[in-house]
Amino acid sequence: MQIQADTRRCVGAGMCALTAPDLFDQSQHDGTVVLLRAGVRGQKASDAAREAVRSCPSGALKLTD
Repeated sequence: MQIQADTRRCVGAGMCALTAPDLFDQSQHDGTVVLLRAGVRGQKASDAAREAVRSCPSGALKLTD
């Protein structure tokens, strides 16, 4: 599974970083999403990635196989 993050669409809410801090952070410059790992392996990481995508208020995150 791969994560895609659209920083142009991100509003800096930080839900991704709160939900999955091993996968996401926020830019110190403008608060937008910073992808720490694009590739996701393992059930725990996959569950966290799915929850982060669901909780993103701007729809800036996407999962692909």
